Amino acid sequence: KSNIHICLLNKVWENYSNYTVFVILLYFIRYRRMVEPIFDYQFRLILIGDSTVGKSSLLKFFTDGKFAELSDPTVGVDFFARLMEMKDGTQIKLQLWDTAGQERFRSITKSYYRNSVGVLLVYDITNYASFEHIPLWMMEAQRHIEPHRPVFALVGCKLDLVNAGGRREVTTEEAQSFANQNGLHFVETSARNGVNVEEAFRMVTQEVYTRIRSGEYKVEDGWDGIKTGFARPNSLDFNLVMAEPEKSSCC
Repeated sequence: KSNIHICLLNKVWENYSNYTVFVILLYFIRYRRMVEPIFDYQFRLILIGDSTVGKSSLLKFFTDGKFAELSDPTVGVDFFARLMEMKDGTQIKLQLWDTAGQERFRSITKSYYRNSVGVLLVYDITNYASFEHIPLWMMEAQRHIEPHRPVFALVGCKLDLVNAGGRREVTTEEAQSFANQNGLHFVETSARNGVNVEEAFRMVTQEVYTRIRSGEYKVEDGWDGIKTGFARPNSLDFNLVMAEPEKSSCC
């Protein structure tokens, strides 16, 4: 590859003046990051729920494709990120905030609610108490998230334990009924084998994107729930760099 690049550079030097080559190089240095934007929008999503329900494992699989057999409880707030492509090709960067479920960290996690546009309400399908606490988590998020009505998803974790013969304490029907009554997306997942993990994040992301396109959500100064990415030029105008004619040093 290096030999090919050298040959191409030699051809450029043979056919163009030093000035033109300089302008071409300057143009690409200036706009190289705009050729392929990193993302079109950035959405901030937050995961909330009781401690040990599987929030960190869910995020680990979604961002790394791996399941952590041993995972320490989150202390305060942890951060993850991943790109997701919409059906129309729009690139969305997801900022994902993993919150601690313990009461002693509640004051810390509350400060992260405001700048979120999507909320995943996570519970353990083998632990009914974690499901009972979901309304409290949802009300807390609704109190602190501004200025928009966020997109909520109810996410049941540890489906693999039930499939392996473990005891299910929260039925799919009960969880679906709660989601329907409260206008929530709903899905059951397994971070161990990846079942519906992608879907859990995609349905929230797609809903936020749909609201942007409809005008319900807008990018606003001082709010980090939704941010725009780098501009995407349709094409590079090579005529710009060739517009300057070769100049003579003669008077």
